[in-house]
Amino acid sequence: MPPAAELYAENLALKARVGSLAEQIGGLEERVAVLLQQIAWFKRKLFGGGQSEKLTAVDAEQLQLALAELAELTAPAAKTETISYERAKPAPQKRPVPAETFARLPVKETIVIEPAEVLAEPAAFEQIGEERTFEVDVVPPALFKREFVRRKYRRKEDRSLPPVIASAPARPVPGGYASAGLLAWIAISKYQDHLPLYRLEQMSKRWGAPLSRQTMVDWIRITAEWCEPISKRMLAELRAGRYLQADETPVRYNDPDEPSTGSFQGYLWVLSRPGGDVVFDWKVSRRHAELTTLLTDDYCGLLQSDGYEAYAAYARTHPGVTWLGCWAHARRGFFEAQSENPRCATACLRLIARMYRRERAWDEQKLSAEERTKQRNAPDGLARTMNALQRLAKWVQARVLPKSLLGRACSYLLNQWAPLSAHLHHGESRLDNNLIENAIRPSCIGKKNWLFIGHPDAGQRSAILYSIIVSCQRHGQDPLAYLRDILSRLPRMSNRDDLAPLLPCNWTPPTSLTTIP
Repeated sequence: MPPAAELYAENLALKARVGSLAEQIGGLEERVAVLLQQIAWFKRKLFGGGQSEKLTAVDAEQLQLALAELAELTAPAAKTETISYERAKPAPQKRPVPAETFARLPVKETIVIEPAEVLAEPAAFEQIGEERTFEVDVVPPALFKREFVRRKYRRKEDRSLPPVIASAPARPVPGGYASAGLLAWIAISKYQDHLPLYRLEQMSKRWGAPLSRQTMVDWIRITAEWCEPISKRMLAELRAGRYLQADETPVRYNDPDEPSTGSFQGYLWVLSRPGGDVVFDWKVSRRHAELTTLLTDDYCGLLQSDGYEAYAAYARTHPGVTWLGCWAHARRGFFEAQSENPRCATACLRLIARMYRRERAWDEQKLSAEERTKQRNAPDGLARTMNALQRLAKWVQARVLPKSLLGRACSYLLNQWAPLSAHLHHGESRLDNNLIENAIRPSCIGKKNWLFIGHPDAGQRSAILYSIIVSCQRHGQDPLAYLRDILSRLPRMSNRDDLAPLLPCNWTPPTSLTTIP
């Protein structure tokens, strides 16, 4: 081969090699950018407020140093810039006065303290006033017994007749010693105060008598069985409505029938509507079919959720269902992308904030669903803001990496645009699913304490009790007083009695103690 041809071939090979290296460098740069975003996200999640307790102090410091070193190695050189600004000093918050904080506490003991001089010569002094102060004390829980005396009688005139005795009162545990109040206290301690049963077992010794964990497990089962008809009635009334918010949260559980010794992941599916009851349902999976069994094929109306495909699939197979998206989930991606691209992310956040400001103003005006629909589609309503946000997201998406935080936020927004923009035609809907996510929060706190559900069959018991407790909290009811009352009344009711007055949304506290017949 002539020398010129050899040089030409070498030149072509060198160009191909340079092109290949350029592609590799571009891919590595993109990967480094994604890794840096993951590191920043991981640091926020791990070292953010309330989350550092997962590691010991030493482990957290070592991991933070390792992440800092990795960030320094992979971060590109950048010019430092000093930015100064003035922050407005927040107004000092007024410290609550103890007299106002404890104004409703009953006074159970009054101690009069007399001066020593008056005690020595009481006749030489006369009272001209007094000064009152107080201290707050606590009475720890204490077990006590309530005796039932059923006297036997016989007729004086005919002693051959059988004796007469009053029937035993109907109680939630037939033949047992647990009262409705004790069952309610155990259920509230676990599902509202998030105390595992083994801790309650240890604490019961201070209450006056030990209560075994297995016994309390049986009491939880019995309490859930009594509350199950109420939970089913709540679910039926939610399905009969025209607007549902749905979500799900993972919960670990044990299955003794499985050969594996580890725990498995189940799910609490949650249904509610603004101002309505909250119903939890236990499923061992997150399959699309689980939602169909929960909602059945009869539901017709609005279904609001996050972007999980199960909800979209349900809406597609049920023509009477309209799927609505959650703007809080769409906003979350842009909020996390502020550290990566503050200018574009902040512009998107401002448009979303404008929508929420208008919704808040309409809430204050107490507009009806029809009036809100008109306002959302008015020239200065949400439609114009949504169109501007959609155009901005498309413009940004074409200029950022697809796997970047901002790229993923734009992709989520545009992929979910149909359910997100469907709010324009339904004024009764809320823009986000925050109400139901707040309802799920107690179960998320609880599973950090009791860690897992002991058996797959026990998952539905937890779902029933969460439904009762969270619904009581939403309606401003005291869950302990509610459970104590219904567990006293349900054993004396028949299958024909109406359960509507016992629903948390309809329940009224009893004015006096129930007389045992």
